[in-house]
Amino acid sequence: MRESVARLREANARLREVVASKDGELAARDAEMAMLRAEHARLESEHARLALRVAELERRLGMDSTDSGTPSSKEPIAARERRKAARRERNSGCSSRERSPDRKPGGQPGHPGTGLRRDRDPNEVRPVEPPAECSSCGGDLQAGADAGAGWAQTWDVEIVTRRVEYRLPRRRCRCCGKVTTARPPQGQAGTVCYGPGINSAAILLSSYGNVPTERAASPIEMLLGVAVSAGFVDRASARLAQKLAAAGFDEAMRAALLAEPALGADESPVYVLRPQTDPDTGEPLPGAAQVMVVRTPDERLVWLRPLVSRAARSVLALLEGFAGYLIVDGYSVYQRLLGTVKGIQQCCQHIIRRCRQVAKLGPGSLQSWTQDVRVALAEAHDAVTQAKAGGVSALDADTLAGLRARYDQAVAFGQAHNRHRDWHQGNHPGYVIPGTLAGRTRRSGVAVRDRVRRRVDQQRQRARHQRSQTTSGRVRVLAHPTNPWPVLPDPLLPHVGTQPRQRASHGRHPRRPQRKPLAPHCRRSMITRGRPPEWTPLSGA
Repeated sequence: MRESVARLREANARLREVVASKDGELAARDAEMAMLRAEHARLESEHARLALRVAELERRLGMDSTDSGTPSSKEPIAARERRKAARRERNSGCSSRERSPDRKPGGQPGHPGTGLRRDRDPNEVRPVEPPAECSSCGGDLQAGADAGAGWAQTWDVEIVTRRVEYRLPRRRCRCCGKVTTARPPQGQAGTVCYGPGINSAAILLSSYGNVPTERAASPIEMLLGVAVSAGFVDRASARLAQKLAAAGFDEAMRAALLAEPALGADESPVYVLRPQTDPDTGEPLPGAAQVMVVRTPDERLVWLRPLVSRAARSVLALLEGFAGYLIVDGYSVYQRLLGTVKGIQQCCQHIIRRCRQVAKLGPGSLQSWTQDVRVALAEAHDAVTQAKAGGVSALDADTLAGLRARYDQAVAFGQAHNRHRDWHQGNHPGYVIPGTLAGRTRRSGVAVRDRVRRRVDQQRQRARHQRSQTTSGRVRVLAHPTNPWPVLPDPLLPHVGTQPRQRASHGRHPRRPQRKPLAPHCRRSMITRGRPPEWTPLSGA
């Protein structure tokens, strides 16, 4: 009996050792599985991030002048060919020329045309010899009867080189005996120089036409018959700048622009041979050189100014004192002028380009709100064009309100449906770009909304770590006073505060109570076409 018990104890000990070893193996295997799961989760996250990064790189590679700020002159040839092929495919079967084989070339009926018209007071009238033979039968018209006269006009330019010499009187001072010579309109006394006509040709070709200086000298000689040097063409702009500065042109132009009701402003980088340097250290100043253009919408006044960089101080200095409407791109520096100008309008071309960027991202038709924005802008443009043609100075109030409402609805849709969409870095472009399309008056409300949401999220996280929860106040709907659309149309915000959870007398937690109905100070209505809910504050909210 004792031997049986001993054998059983030995077997039990061996089994315990086996179980212990198996437990150790299982623990090691569980640890290894946990490590593999963590590694798998990390690789999945890295794969998702890299996939989004590849999507962003593909989006950037596919951008061209139609959906970005890249000028068409800097596009690669392949991008231009792809755009032409897409345009041909898009217009295949719908071109009016292909639909109408009998269409005549040139302007179609209804086109205003810009041809020459007869001048009733010509500079010169020259007689022409009468016809010698009949245009029908070829008979002799020497003895033909007079049948009146027709007319034909030729508009041309005569280029005549004029050499004007100025007689410069001299006067001797009775006090000091100094002889002073009168100054000529151009050049200096005792020198020969080119006049304003040839200087204007050099400036137009080199600056406006962007023709190289050496090449610009050749057409001047061929057209005007004056052989100028490349150095003369190169210094023509500098001579003009000196004359304009002496005449106070910049001050007069700035004063005229600031008095306009609306202006457009834009800055573009330029390449310079000698960048501006710091006078103390001699080092080049930081930033890329820019050319800023400030003009009226009808291009009646156009002012180009060089900037050392795109810094806010340089850009805003030219617009200091302007109190009208400003049309600019999405550069955030211009938003600092909201306190002094009547309003800031984003350039519609920049808005359309940004919408095209997001439309390519998808998925599917989720980014269809970009088409709604483009359609609203196109209809607004057509309405303004018709109003101007009819001599009307303002759009109908209902039409304008409807266009604004459609635009705001589309932008709100894009923000709501792309807010939490994944992206490899930062927010999804479908959420960032609608924020730039919204007006600055909305941005103040959006900032408040984001702060409220972050505060609510923090309160939620703290509440999860507490055993008992207390009822928080109702989330109050905030709206900008000048914005007809609510600034909190986010379905992710809580409808009510957190509910209290009390411990039951028998030691078990009761079931969590159902959510309360929507707060009585808010009214919820659904926006059509699948857009997020809208909360409108009532009086007393």
